[in-house]
Order: sequence, then structure tokens, then C-alpha cells
Amino acid sequence: MLVGGRDPMRIIGGRYRSCLLRAPRGRATRPTSDRVREALFGILEAARVVEGSRVLDLYAGTGALGLEALSRGAVAATLVESSAPALAALRANIASLGVEDRTRVVALDVHRASRRILSSGEPFDLVIADPPWQLVDTGQAERVLSSLALLGALHPEAWIVLEHSARTHPPEANPLVRTETRAYGDTALTFYKPAILAPRAVADARLPSD
Repeated sequence: MLVGGRDPMRIIGGRYRSCLLRAPRGRATRPTSDRVREALFGILEAARVVEGSRVLDLYAGTGALGLEALSRGAVAATLVESSAPALAALRANIASLGVEDRTRVVALDVHRASRRILSSGEPFDLVIADPPWQLVDTGQAERVLSSLALLGALHPEAWIVLEHSARTHPPEANPLVRTETRAYGDTALTFYKPAILAPRAVADARLPSD
């Protein structure tokens, strides 16, 4: 069944592979394509980032990225979203997979959610941000990532991934260190590490080959 004119969304790999995901009707929510999602998690799993991780999914939409991480062995996911239609789909997807005990939904605008995010306690091992692309162009999205680092919300060896238009120059997000960018058609993934890592550790964090 098509949802809002799109092909049905599914979990791509792991425990919940092929499980359908609900999405809001219309084009207000732009889910990450299967191709990009598969490439992203291929990179993260090759680097042994996902298994056992605590994940923060910013601009979560349907929750496809955070739920994909849970399917592949993450132990917990915090999902931040403010749109009512997206939240309805997100909560339905959490319920359909039966992962309520491993998820936390923060129903706030990402830029106002810092206190709720920090109240989760332990720092995050993996942060995935898929904002509306105009928020990358205006600098708002990278400021959110910077604030998470400054507020101590990230594990010292955390991986941070920002999805953005391939036409946009990969942004800086100080004090994070930008390690690499991969492009997939009109979509790009830029990877960051906390700057407190020693230079050798940052070099070791560069991405494995596809």
C-alpha cells in the first residue's frame, strides 16, 4: 500500500527486518531513502557503532532511523519530533515493533528539547540528525549538534551523523570534528566525532570503505 504517494517503508535489517513502518500522508515528512539508510547502517555496523549503543534520533519523523538502530542491536533510542502527524506515525511504529521499553519520545521542537534530552541520564553513543534541509543551510541544525557536545550529552567516542543536501557544503559543528562526508545522489551524510578525542583517535574514526 502506498502512503502519501510513496512506496511502503520497512525496517531494512536486523531483528525487525521487513517490518512495515507507518508514515504520515503527504510530503511534510521526508523519510530517509532505503538506499541512504542501508548505506548509513552499513557504515555504522562496519565500525561496530550500533550494537549496544544508546541512540539519539533528532528530527525523528516516523522514527525509521532510530528504530532501524534498535533492530540492529542498539539498547535504547530517544526520538525527538514535534509534528503531530509524524508523532502519531512514530508512536504507532514503536507500538507495532513492541519496543516501548527501549524508546523514549520527546515531543518537542529539537531546538527546545535539550533539557529533556539531557534528563535521560547516560550520554549517547550515536546521534543521527535528519533535519529539514533548510535548517542546515541556516546553521540551526549544526548549532543543535554543537550544543549537545557542549552540554555533555555525548559519549567521548560517540558518532554523530548529519543528513543534508548534497548541494550544501558539509557544515562545521564546533566543538565536534568533521571526519568525512559521503554523498548518495542528492543526499549527503556528514560524520562527526567529539573534539576531545586525541588526533590519533579521530584519524581512527574515519569511515570504512563501502
